Amino acid sequence: MSLPIQDYALLDDDECDVRIAAAKAQLGSRCVILGHHYQRDEVFKHADFSGDSLKLSRDAANSAAEYIVFCGVHFMAEVADILSRPEQIAILPDLAAGCSMADMANLLKVQKCWAELAQVLDVDSQITPITYINSAADLKAFCGQHDGIVCTSSNAQKILEWSFAQKPKVLFFPDQHLGRNTGYRMGIPLEEMVTWDFNKPMGGLTEAQILNAKIILWNGHCSVHQAFKPEQIDNFLARYPETQVIAHPEACFEVCQKADYVGSTEYILKTVRAAAPDTRWLVATELNLVNRLHEECKGEGKNVHFMSPTLCMCSTMFRTDPQHLAWVLENLAAGEVINQIAVPADVAQFAKKALDAMLVAS
Repeated sequence: MSLPIQDYALLDDDECDVRIAAAKAQLGSRCVILGHHYQRDEVFKHADFSGDSLKLSRDAANSAAEYIVFCGVHFMAEVADILSRPEQIAILPDLAAGCSMADMANLLKVQKCWAELAQVLDVDSQITPITYINSAADLKAFCGQHDGIVCTSSNAQKILEWSFAQKPKVLFFPDQHLGRNTGYRMGIPLEEMVTWDFNKPMGGLTEAQILNAKIILWNGHCSVHQAFKPEQIDNFLARYPETQVIAHPEACFEVCQKADYVGSTEYILKTVRAAAPDTRWLVATELNLVNRLHEECKGEGKNVHFMSPTLCMCSTMFRTDPQHLAWVLENLAAGEVINQIAVPADVAQFAKKALDAMLVAS
């Protein structure tokens, strides 16, 4: 019989640390813990692998582990399940750890959009659907069914280039900012990138706008990166004009235009780590990552600052705490699987098709 979460809720973090370590030691190579960059430190320190969602899923698939405990959010555990071997089991410590951006595009809304676009265009010959990896498995499967593809913040430009080599237009969801920032860097004018408002008929667009568009952007965003504003950069540079600004492409267009560097979390880490000592950096991405980077770099005299003056962490990522991690690990050690994430076979088949297309194209 499984151990209930209520037995763990009142444990302090120190006791959880001891119990997590003991369960890990008992499970040995049968279990691997994945820690996304945005995880809180109390959980991140227990990870066997750290990184962004795709890297972590591939690390797990290449490991000998039977159990993949993904300290991240729901779509990440889905990707781990899709890319892992059949005998591997993906687990999410807290099933309430979702993604507000991923939730902005669901299958019914995307199917409705596709049907409405078909009233104006021959969608099968003219539009490639691209979903950001930050999306549910059934949206990845939708892309697989329609000869589409998945992208990450690292490879978005390569994926757009691949898509335009197939068809003249792209439907890009769920994050409008990644699509817009990437398209603009490729030389696509803003007027050829229109925003599809899924709450309005025909996305709130005219037939002429749809016909003229090269990229149709879903009206979705990341609540964390939405907090960054161009005036925050202006105010900081007024005090520290030597600062170099680096932003994640989920930040809005105006922030990315003012940034000196734009790239994924891995790119941000690599760029700041490689920078000269005694440099100052203003970073537009999630708070836990920035705080760890600050601590790592301060010994070299680098000053790493978080862009937003207000607290800005991923609240759903924060749901995974030491108590939930201890709970799933001790249950595994006792022979009980808790919170398994299993993507239905028919969905996984087409989602993997879109993911495999991405891995080939990038």
